[in-house]
Amino acid sequence: MSRHHQPRKGSVAFSPRKRAAKETPKPRSWPDIEEVGILGFPGYKVGMTHVTMVDNHKNSPTEGMEVSTPVTVVETPPVIVMGIRAYQEDTHGLKTMTDIQADGLDEDLTRTITLPEKDNAETKIEELKKKLDEIDEIRVIIHTKPRLASVPKKKPEILECGLGGTTVAEKLDYAVSVLGKEINPADAFADGEHVDTIAVTKGKGFQGPVKRFGVRIQYGKAKRSSKARVVGSIGPWSPSRTMWTVAMAGQMGYHKRTEYNKKILKIGEASQVDDINPEGGFIKYGLVKNDYVLLKGSVPGPSKRLVMLRKAVRPHGKHNDPAQLSYISTKSKQGV
Repeated sequence: MSRHHQPRKGSVAFSPRKRAAKETPKPRSWPDIEEVGILGFPGYKVGMTHVTMVDNHKNSPTEGMEVSTPVTVVETPPVIVMGIRAYQEDTHGLKTMTDIQADGLDEDLTRTITLPEKDNAETKIEELKKKLDEIDEIRVIIHTKPRLASVPKKKPEILECGLGGTTVAEKLDYAVSVLGKEINPADAFADGEHVDTIAVTKGKGFQGPVKRFGVRIQYGKAKRSSKARVVGSIGPWSPSRTMWTVAMAGQMGYHKRTEYNKKILKIGEASQVDDINPEGGFIKYGLVKNDYVLLKGSVPGPSKRLVMLRKAVRPHGKHNDPAQLSYISTKSKQGV
């Protein structure tokens, strides 16, 4: 009789399973895209609903037919480009060369950082253009405007965002053209495009190994002689150490996670919010007041949490055909 084999419970790739250091998501990498423009956009998770759309997936059993699909609504108020950051690359990676801040920044930023009394941006830009040969990367610094959304906060989040382009000069020219100006989600993405979502997941607190890793509940003699909701063995007699891979109780949730290739079904404007707002608003969020993005499927985190949308780093032949929506549910979510 062959021995029973089964895969381990819980992926060791997601380690250490501890609370995220910051709730504001920070992408570790950006895709290489020739088209000049911003590569990401932040938004606030609103909630979920469902739509009826034509399945345009090739070789799908329901190709050409109308299907019901769950979608996530992300409210995306305009963001402000508050700065430009230039990098030099050395043996240890990218190293900040200089920062340029826009003039006349929002007073709400004083809740997050100390604003300089005067930052001569034009002079710094001219100096930076003379050092183009020394620059290896150009990125922009943006800040959100939470007062515009239905989130109970005033402090803006500050994020760094990559830029598309083939040369440093192209990226710098674009960054200078948008410095101090508003950017909308339609400037970064298009309907049908695939994006990656980066966010901090829902926190579940301190949980046992059954819920945290999905280990089997003990049965029979093991259950009667000991506890049921524990692993059967935490390791061998020798070596007399417990491996870090053993499923044990601890923190569950509130981890930074990236989900890849979420299809944008619709980028709506502030004038089209009645197309998605249900009666009584979204649970634990309220009404959408600004531009919004409809994403196919789910997104990490609870409602009101900041989600970073980034152009797909590994699309792998995903088609970017715009979705044909025939119905968006606006039924009340109360009591569902």
